[in-house]
Amino acid sequence: MDAMRLEHVSKRYGDFLLDDVSITLPKGCIMGFIGENGAGKTTTIKLILDMVKRDGGTIEVLGQECSGKGRKVLEHVGVVLDSAGFSADMTGNEVGKALSGVYRTWDRKKFSRLLSDYHVDGRKRIKEYSKGMKMKLCLAAALAHDSRLLILDEAMSALDPVAREEILEAFQDFILDEDHSIFLSSHIISDLEKISDYITFIHRGRILFSEEKDRLLETYGIFHGDRRSFLELPEGAAAGKRETAFGVDALVRRDLVPAGARLDAPSLEDIMVYFSREDRL
Repeated sequence: MDAMRLEHVSKRYGDFLLDDVSITLPKGCIMGFIGENGAGKTTTIKLILDMVKRDGGTIEVLGQECSGKGRKVLEHVGVVLDSAGFSADMTGNEVGKALSGVYRTWDRKKFSRLLSDYHVDGRKRIKEYSKGMKMKLCLAAALAHDSRLLILDEAMSALDPVAREEILEAFQDFILDEDHSIFLSSHIISDLEKISDYITFIHRGRILFSEEKDRLLETYGIFHGDRRSFLELPEGAAAGKRETAFGVDALVRRDLVPAGARLDAPSLEDIMVYFSREDRL
């Protein structure tokens, strides 16, 4: 059983169309979800959580259709969105008390321990927290019940590098149990490159790729050369290009370029940028 499966999901908002989105997250893995602002990341997450109604397609979470009666599966989904969602006048401890009435599997001691680990003062009101503290509170809440799948939407953006590293370590500890999985939307591509098993890239409402991270990085290389050398590449070798006064830089498939060609190793950010260019090919 996969942790999550979307098949041919669609949703229209005015001029924006989330079009034929298919994503499979295997159990026990971390998937990074990337794309520019407005690409459809948050809409996709809201559809997964049944916060908005889809126009078409199917969504299964932990083996259950996640709509209507299937919403009970959310007992086992921990969620951290880009805003806390709790009353600003509540204290961290009061959040714990409130959620203990929501989740049957709520673990009060675990929640208190996580607040301590994340250096969040549960006696203070949320309006006194920094944005980073609010996100840490939400993460503690997401982990303090029987969560088998964590879904996070830009939860890391407000954290400093040291705090992000601590949270990344917490994610890796979470998936040591092979029954646990993470779907993580983030603009901080370097974090995703560290911990993700899979990367899914959405651009203007469509999935451009959803691949194993290591395979993705092994498949492509960065070509640098003059325009003539670029035009001599085999048809279909280049996935994206950028022309400058000095020549052509291109993202190319290693298996389609001549043996011995010098190619630089791409980063995930390189791959994302080349795939999203208007003159992509």
